[in-house]
Amino acid sequence: MKTIQDIFVGFEEEYGQKYNMSKEQQKVFRHIKICRTEESGYHKIICESCGYEKITYNSCKDRHCPVCQNFKKEQWINDRKSEVLGSKYFHVVLTLPKELGNIAIQNKKMIYSNMFKAAGETIKKLCENKKYMGAVPAITIVLHTWGQNLEFHPHIHMIISAGGLTKDNKWIKSSEKFFVPVKILSKVFRGKFLSYLKENYKDELLKFYGQAEEYKNNTKFRILINKLYSMNWYSYVKKPFGNADAIIEYLGRYTHKIAITNNRIVKVEDGKVFFKYKDYKDNSKIKVMSLEAVEFIRRFLMHVLPTKFVKIRYYGICANRNKKTKLKLSQKLTNILNNPLYVKLTKEELLKKITNGMAFLCHVCNKETLKLKEINKIMSYKT
Repeated sequence: MKTIQDIFVGFEEEYGQKYNMSKEQQKVFRHIKICRTEESGYHKIICESCGYEKITYNSCKDRHCPVCQNFKKEQWINDRKSEVLGSKYFHVVLTLPKELGNIAIQNKKMIYSNMFKAAGETIKKLCENKKYMGAVPAITIVLHTWGQNLEFHPHIHMIISAGGLTKDNKWIKSSEKFFVPVKILSKVFRGKFLSYLKENYKDELLKFYGQAEEYKNNTKFRILINKLYSMNWYSYVKKPFGNADAIIEYLGRYTHKIAITNNRIVKVEDGKVFFKYKDYKDNSKIKVMSLEAVEFIRRFLMHVLPTKFVKIRYYGICANRNKKTKLKLSQKLTNILNNPLYVKLTKEELLKKITNGMAFLCHVCNKETLKLKEINKIMSYKT
């Protein structure tokens, strides 16, 4: 089976003749290209029982790499288990309209930050309103920037507890339906986001080039803003999850997801990449589409995040400043504290879980006595 690494290696020269990469893209490209190869360095594992030695090449640990997310995902899920509430949860999706695509891709850090601020403030404001709930819920927000065809499609996934903490420290449970009408949610998000965008423009912080260069003209920018205010921005709410365990596992699939994984690639043939995608316009049927390999790489690299950009953020009672106080109180009020189902696993236990118990098992003597004895680091893993 062909992998994204194979495509990068095979078409690097052809891609370089047509496109230039940013420094962030160059780093990600190199990491994926040499991941688990001799160039990435190695670590030696020795069985303390029979003396068997094994050399394994290092992973790149880049958050955009399709083969380096599994442990990080399990680690994140493990950490969140101690923060779960005895509550149902809603899954909410908020999306930027396609008219903002060119501006967003040229100002990623600023636009993505605006999305987080607008979404977090929208939910907090509406939830505190007694008309809807009159309490602050737990909110986790995750940024995604792609659609199934790898095109640029910035949107955020929000996981929101079906209930919240009031000002006088009481827990209020919400109804089975999402407590804020979707149209109102979308309208408030739109207003807050565009308010931030106008501030950015006023402070001359936005970059415009190529197809977006016309927005350097103040009149044309105002026409765009007015058009965006008049549009209905797409938002979506799923039915609440039945229990906290389900929501954590579900969340893990979203938090460490990347634009496309190796298992979606069907084949690489005649300079084209064939991959599976879900066609939402046709009852979510799984289909196969093809792209020229150079175009496939271009689309993949569009989704490289700005350096050190945090793509998972917490608001409401699970915000970092509230974890030791309001979150613990909410856990107590929802009868979830000290639930043995959510005991954290050690790093060794996580490795065993991911490898189905094979992490420390020697295939020669069949004893769990494999130990890391030597490591050779070559590359920098900072992304």
